Amino acid sequence: MSQVGAPQGRTWAGSSRSPRSRTLRSVATLTSAVLAVTVLAGCSSDEDADGAPAAAQDNAPTARSLVDDGGTLRWAVDALPATFNAFQADADATTNRVAGAALPALHTLDERGRPRLNPDYLETAEVVETEPRQVVLYKLNQQAVWSDGREIGAADFVAQWRALSGRDTAYWTARNAGYERIEKIEKGKNDLEVRVTFAKPYADWRSLFTPLYPKQVMGSPNSFNDGARTTLKVTAGPFLLRGVDRKTGDLTLARNPRWWGRPAKLDSLVLRAVPRADREAALAGGKLDLAEIDRSTAERIALALKDADAGRSGAQAAQLHGPGSAITPGKALGSWALAHGADEELASEVKAARAENQAAAARYAAAQDALAGYVVRKSLEPAYTQLSLNGESGPLADERVRRAVARAIDRRELAESVLKPLGLPSDPPGSHLALAGQAAYADSSDALGDQDTKEARALLADAGWVPGGAQKKPAGTKAGSEAGTKAKTAEEADSKKKAEKSDTASDDGLYIVGDDKPGERPAAPRIGPGGPETGTRVLAPAPAAARQSAGLLARAEALDTGARAAAGPGNTKPDKGVAGAYAPLGSAAPAAVPAASQALGKDGKALSLRFVLPSGPGSETLRSVGDRIVRMLDAVGIRTEITKVSDESFFKDHIASGDYDLALYSWPASAFPATDARPIFAKPEPASDGSLLVEQNYSRVGTDRIDQLFDQAAGTLDEEEAGDLIRQADARIWAAAGSIPLYQRPQLVAARQDVVNAGAWGFAAPQYQDIGFKKSETTKGSPSNR
Repeated sequence: MSQVGAPQGRTWAGSSRSPRSRTLRSVATLTSAVLAVTVLAGCSSDEDADGAPAAAQDNAPTARSLVDDGGTLRWAVDALPATFNAFQADADATTNRVAGAALPALHTLDERGRPRLNPDYLETAEVVETEPRQVVLYKLNQQAVWSDGREIGAADFVAQWRALSGRDTAYWTARNAGYERIEKIEKGKNDLEVRVTFAKPYADWRSLFTPLYPKQVMGSPNSFNDGARTTLKVTAGPFLLRGVDRKTGDLTLARNPRWWGRPAKLDSLVLRAVPRADREAALAGGKLDLAEIDRSTAERIALALKDADAGRSGAQAAQLHGPGSAITPGKALGSWALAHGADEELASEVKAARAENQAAAARYAAAQDALAGYVVRKSLEPAYTQLSLNGESGPLADERVRRAVARAIDRRELAESVLKPLGLPSDPPGSHLALAGQAAYADSSDALGDQDTKEARALLADAGWVPGGAQKKPAGTKAGSEAGTKAKTAEEADSKKKAEKSDTASDDGLYIVGDDKPGERPAAPRIGPGGPETGTRVLAPAPAAARQSAGLLARAEALDTGARAAAGPGNTKPDKGVAGAYAPLGSAAPAAVPAASQALGKDGKALSLRFVLPSGPGSETLRSVGDRIVRMLDAVGIRTEITKVSDESFFKDHIASGDYDLALYSWPASAFPATDARPIFAKPEPASDGSLLVEQNYSRVGTDRIDQLFDQAAGTLDEEEAGDLIRQADARIWAAAGSIPLYQRPQLVAARQDVVNAGAWGFAAPQYQDIGFKKSETTKGSPSNR
């Protein structure tokens, strides 16, 4: 049942020296959060060893010789950054986008999510010693300099290590994973060599020093904490920060005159803050050149392109399928007659309505003409949406119930409902720790099993949840496993705690699926098809401890897209009649409820799980998927209480605090799962006040063995062994059934048709210096007009 008043776990707020204080590394292509991507084995030189990504990049790759020199590209971001320091808790997707364009990245990700040496900054980087200590030798590009003219060197490496090692708590760092393993850093044979010695082996050493900040930022706590929040005075990338205008919402990056690599094709890159809900209008108004979009905007652009291909103008399109499409000649004549009739008051109202309709049709026509100048580029994000099962207390503390929930769900149906309409591959992910195309990927879902209604019911029965159990009194003897007993004890404690709360939870926004018996309060409208929705943007995904939590999940959520799923054959709930209604004589009797789908109970308590979903604009896909999950659980007798909450409340007040049973949110894959995924699946630890330290494990489910496998994978320099350990850990995560990956998230990007080397990058990091406008076939383009 719902655990509204359950004892809540909390995120880690201890010393940053702890090896458990790692937080998730973000990636530029996600709201970085959203949530990036391979294990060390991905660095293998065997190009054919791994499978291809589920979906290819779609970014209009174009030779630099065919790209104009100059111009300004306007790129939508969700918000201007709160900080330019990517290692602070409130860093976000825009922070990482600026870092990618203006700061050194020693290793970047390729199209299959593998870390690759970046020749703009490094000539070589390799492990040169393993005994008695691991030593990595970096040989820097001799041309690499900061924008103030100083060479990039060992002093910058030392300053960043000291700031992020966790040894000095005056640095307000959000993550220190890997840096705490370093023993010393020193100059090599010359100024272009940097030797990094590790106190203990670290497989994910390629994750370090990306981005690399100058010593001016990392050299002292004051400069780290405050110096890079509002500006970046010294940079070393193809672009540098020119300025931020918070009134207009524009952040401008300009071509770096000291850049030694391939010069940036663009004169400037403007990152423009445009909320997702406003992007269609911004594109139609010609205010953007590149923007991640939702499915509805993608469909509108596709329709505009279809009209253009058919030779229809925007005005003709408005009459065909826009605001004017419902006006027949007869209606138009009748409206004209009323507008010019004797009833002056009525005529005035009709004229106003006609003028409003004409203005709406004109706006629609102009928008169709403008949107025909864009294309939609699509791929799959390096992130997946999961169903999280909170195992801290209540029925889901019993792993048999968690497994039953997982076995009741058809993951393929859910993935297809989201991705097939977009023309994207729809195989559900088989791993929590890697995605298709990555070296560490292997489908380990067999450790839990596929959808099997019969097996789900058997697991529930074994846990003591049976039809009619809600009416049975406790027998006074132990029922089920030790886990079940613990769950019962936790439920009793929760009930007591709920009774003591003075601010009793409101029923607003809550309905109980299946609770439609006569004489009881009516259920609120269903979420999903046929129900009123206001939509929501969810953090995802993605995608920390205490003050780190919001920033992490903001980087973990990228955009959830997809249409509302319609109820398909076989998904319709049994017709049980209308509550409180009486059928006329001779009417057919209501269909009987199959025993298999009757509500389950145990010891006088019904089996009901609280399903928390966001309610704001942008999360229609999550609610649609949630509606399908509700029907699947209902089929095995698991009832759900669905609560819609605001965007601001969804993560902070529910996911992070543990105030939910079931929830949908997203996590990124990682190029370094041994480091980045560990805090997501680490076994929660009890705190002195009786709560749980959960890091980012918001399902509160974990085992000592999973932790050991992560530690072993991070500590081996054998690439094959590291990959095997990661796959073993994933199989155990599946078996624990705290997180059920459902689908890889779609990535939809609107781009002006002449924008090249930009779009849906998938795993890969953008090559900012190659982005630009394609030369015209006739005039070869005029960048001054852009």
